[in-house]
Amino acid sequence: MAVFSRFRAFIRLYPMTRGMLSYAAIWPTSNLIQQTIVSGRDFKTYDYKQALRFSLFGGLFTAPTLYCWIRLSGFMLPGRSFKTAVKKALIEQVTYGPSAMVCFFFGMSLLEGKTMKEAKNQVKEKLFPTYKVGICFWPVLQTINFCFITERNRVPFVSCCSLIWTCFLAYMHEHGAKPEEQKKLQHATSS
Repeated sequence: MAVFSRFRAFIRLYPMTRGMLSYAAIWPTSNLIQQTIVSGRDFKTYDYKQALRFSLFGGLFTAPTLYCWIRLSGFMLPGRSFKTAVKKALIEQVTYGPSAMVCFFFGMSLLEGKTMKEAKNQVKEKLFPTYKVGICFWPVLQTINFCFITERNRVPFVSCCSLIWTCFLAYMHEHGAKPEEQKKLQHATSS
């Protein structure tokens, strides 16, 4: 019990760590789910290095930036009314959302050892298709988050919602639509 009490005290003292720990666990879990569903992998064939990269990126980058965004949005637009929650969710979709996606594709590419040019190409190829899906997914969840969830629990709430989203991000990163391949496929099916 003493260890649990110390852990709770530590999390109260450093609230960002709750989100960091949840993202460090949920993001690699999402990656492993994606590997299972899309690639048919199992415990023997999982790409555990890829899952580790998701853990590092989720825990050390996404959680802290999201924590800062949520704190900033609470400062800029205080309150939990439905109208305020919708405003925050929409502002997030045009500010934090696109920049987080750029950082994800760019950062994950660099963590894989790709060149700057390859990382830029990942962003160019996958940002807009991913953003189109995100704009349907996140505003509803973030409106619920900003309206009904206390500020202290907002990052953990989003991290739970991100289980599904990160499965999609993992898919887009690994197999996502590439414009050149789409054009070839469309050309081949129309001929």
